[in-house]
Amino acid sequence: MDKKIKVTIIGTVVNLILPPIKFVAGVLWNSNALVADAIHSLSDLLSDLVIYIFLTVARRPRDKNHDYGYGKYETLATLFIAFLLVIVGGFIAGSAISTVLEYFDKGLLPERPGTVALIAALVSVVLKEILFRVTRKVAIETKSDAVMANAWHHRSDAYSSIATLIGITGAIFFEGVGTLLEPIAALVVGIFIMKVGVQLGVPAIRALTEASLTDNIEQEILEIICSVKEVEDPHNLRTRLIGNDYAIEVDVRTDGNRTVHEAHELTQVIERRLRRRFGNGTHIVIHVEPRKPYRHGHLYEK
Repeated sequence: MDKKIKVTIIGTVVNLILPPIKFVAGVLWNSNALVADAIHSLSDLLSDLVIYIFLTVARRPRDKNHDYGYGKYETLATLFIAFLLVIVGGFIAGSAISTVLEYFDKGLLPERPGTVALIAALVSVVLKEILFRVTRKVAIETKSDAVMANAWHHRSDAYSSIATLIGITGAIFFEGVGTLLEPIAALVVGIFIMKVGVQLGVPAIRALTEASLTDNIEQEILEIICSVKEVEDPHNLRTRLIGNDYAIEVDVRTDGNRTVHEAHELTQVIERRLRRRFGNGTHIVIHVEPRKPYRHGHLYEK
């Protein structure tokens, strides 16, 4: 089974188990924060399902309807997760601000929760952090932005549970205003989650709008091409991202006396070096021109 699919299924199983546990513990042991955290955890389940569906589609081989394959479906999944993170982060931050304002406006404090709620929050933090690390490892190995986005969604849930844990601890050991520790921590967590969502979303939008690769990557591409001594003056470089694969189009010049076969061999050398660096899925188109000075188009002049 594909690593990306496997780790997503593992995440789905965890996200099926955790929300009911946190919800029941929150209701029975007086922790509204834990109930809210359980509802937040459901968004992780949604993200796992979206990732699974889109990764399954993205793995399809290219066909006559998709000459460059289905890689952009993975980018769409990344954008969806990023959007979900911003929404979830905003919900957490907004709820936290509302709780703090209620205290200053009406003097209302969250209820004092039970110890079981504390244990449930702690278990959630540990499991979600482990899930984040495992998912992130697979994302790095497979160079998958969508899986990386899902990893950060797991961590956002862990951070949300940390805020809940702080609030429950404060309420148990520091009665009164100690219960305000949870909304204050939740506000910080909410802002952080929104920040991660933006950081994941911007590159996804760039990829979907055919933005060029970074200047550093393009410079490296030119250096690899120039390492082939028989070619020179790489120009008209055009790059973009298709899913997790690079697409590279470039013009190069070589001795105009070379045969078509020799010119083709040179392009093969360049392609092998580029794919060795950027992966076998790299899409490459190389146009070969004769080195100047040359008589352009004389074969067909009347």
